[in-house]
Amino acid sequence: MVTLNQKSNLLTALLVSMRPMQWIKNGFVIVPLLFSGQFQKLSQTLKATLAFLAFCSVSSAVYIINDLCDRRMDRQHPIKKLRPIASGAVSTTSALILSLILIFLGIFASAILSWKFLATVIVYLSITIAYSLKLKHVVIIDVMVVAAGFVLRILAGSVAIAVNPSHWIMLCTILISLFLGFAKRRAEMVNEINAMKPSGTSRIVINDYSVVFLDQVIPMVASATIVCYALYTVDTLTLETFGTRAMLLTIPFVIYGILRYIYIIYHLEQSEDPTQALIQDIPMLINLVAWTVLSILIVMYGERITLF
Repeated sequence: MVTLNQKSNLLTALLVSMRPMQWIKNGFVIVPLLFSGQFQKLSQTLKATLAFLAFCSVSSAVYIINDLCDRRMDRQHPIKKLRPIASGAVSTTSALILSLILIFLGIFASAILSWKFLATVIVYLSITIAYSLKLKHVVIIDVMVVAAGFVLRILAGSVAIAVNPSHWIMLCTILISLFLGFAKRRAEMVNEINAMKPSGTSRIVINDYSVVFLDQVIPMVASATIVCYALYTVDTLTLETFGTRAMLLTIPFVIYGILRYIYIIYHLEQSEDPTQALIQDIPMLINLVAWTVLSILIVMYGERITLF
């Protein structure tokens, strides 16, 4: 007989396996709402919220599928072995059923919005499941697929509220995703080297990277991200949309955020997970909040702000 306490533990383990802390990544779905100024309309905000929830559902399903694929390898990892599926707290059958339910809920919510949004979600599901099954083991492609997932979030958010995404925002999304992805690979590699783990106890693809290669790629994509964002703030369409050059004021926050993350990875040698860096690193969190608040104020009152 299953006790109430056992049921509670199972529900907790199922929730943990959905990785709700990672839902912050789905904030990219909200970006088009923010930069289009549509957040001032309740109907658009509700659509963007439903889009966000749909992505939370399908992304959690993909995390579960990924953990199912990696459960044997995760059991050899000092931290990942504590994950519900790897530890046995959640059975393979329960995890599979939960992932199917989440996919159904995500697709149902997507269908409510529009067929274009549904199509975007299906493409996202397809490439992320392919990533879990095979592509995460292919050097460089693994990071590029992750970046594609963030781009699809931007596209989905735009489709949900029927606005055209800025090409500069799309480029910035690609570059910042590549930056975070390659920086994460470096952190994983350094942590593995420091711990002197045997080959094969972490990501297989790590064996195909080198610190030298990543140290060349990371500055390149970081610099490109800053330049691309700066060009976005002075783009003619940006000036016409907001009626001001005030978006220039947000550039220092972007620069600081990127430099702070490099500091965390290189100097502190911490955070294999960008989400943890955003939540646990206080300076990074304050910077993100400040950038968000300033951006909202510029979108709302940009025409009243005159720089030059």
